Amino acid sequence: MAIDAATVRKVARLARIAEPEEKLDQLATELSGILNWIEQLNEVDTDGVEPMTTAVHTTLPMRDDVVTDGGDPARVLGNAPKSANNFFVVPKVVE
Repeated sequence: MAIDAATVRKVARLARIAEPEEKLDQLATELSGILNWIEQLNEVDTDGVEPMTTAVHTTLPMRDDVVTDGGDPARVLGNAPKSANNFFVVPKVVE
C-alpha cells in the first residue's frame, strides 16, 4: 500500500501534529514501508496457532487465600508516620 504526501498531510492535520512540508515525502516513504511489512505479516499462515500471552509458559505458585491480622501490629505500623489503636492515621481528603 503506497502512502503519498497528501495522505501524510491529512493524517498529520487530523492528529494535530505539525510537520514541515519538506518532511512529508520522507514520512510517506517510511509509512509505506511499515504498511508493506504489515502486509507481509498478513501472509503468514497462523491457522492452528493458539494466541499466547508470554513466550515462556510458566505457572504461578498459588497460596491459600487466608485472612490474617497481619501478624504483629507493632511491626506493621512501625514505619507509619502516625497510628492509633493499631490503625494507620491518614489525613482527611474528603470534605
